[in-house]
Amino acid sequence: MGSSRSRTGTRRSRGAPWPACLPAHHGDLRNALEEAALALVGERGPHGFTLAEACRRAGVSVSAPYKHFSDREALLASLALKGYEEQRRRYRTALAAHSDPVEQLAAFATAYVRFAAEERALFDITFLAGLDKSRHPELAAAGGALHDDLMPVTSRVAPDPDEAFELLVQVAAAAHGLALFQQQDMLPGPWNTRSSVEQQAARTARALAGRKTR
Repeated sequence: MGSSRSRTGTRRSRGAPWPACLPAHHGDLRNALEEAALALVGERGPHGFTLAEACRRAGVSVSAPYKHFSDREALLASLALKGYEEQRRRYRTALAAHSDPVEQLAAFATAYVRFAAEERALFDITFLAGLDKSRHPELAAAGGALHDDLMPVTSRVAPDPDEAFELLVQVAAAAHGLALFQQQDMLPGPWNTRSSVEQQAARTARALAGRKTR
């Protein structure tokens, strides 16, 4: 009753502002700026702050970021890469928990919506910041790594490569849509809880995979 959650999911006392300045960590400027940007994204979304504001939040001069980041997009791209890496870690764990490919896809879909709920700011940066992957090829490579982890699973359900890719897209798109529906409170109350959305994602993945095995 006495607390609320930010966009990042971090609990803080109701009415209490985010601290005006994170610890400056002058010996670790890069991480300090990333932490500041992540907090600002949690409050305002990926388009709602400037690089100068991130500097003030980190407690450093406005010229400090240029030692590590050429501009605001470069800072967000660094965080997006961490978002991809965290997703890959979670998805690999989810896949390893099952041997049946249909259940692996259900576990992947569950992990997808869970990541969106637990790491809202990273999710928003990764998917909603509009980052230019031609300028940041490391992001395209990270997305490709997720594809490479999941295609062997869908290929066990649908041996045809085109159908396997189609299944991967369908499962990921369904999970992504459910994650956004929950974030934007677009589902009716009983269905908008985290556990319900996770169950819906898993059921949808099973249904999509089931269509390929008939």
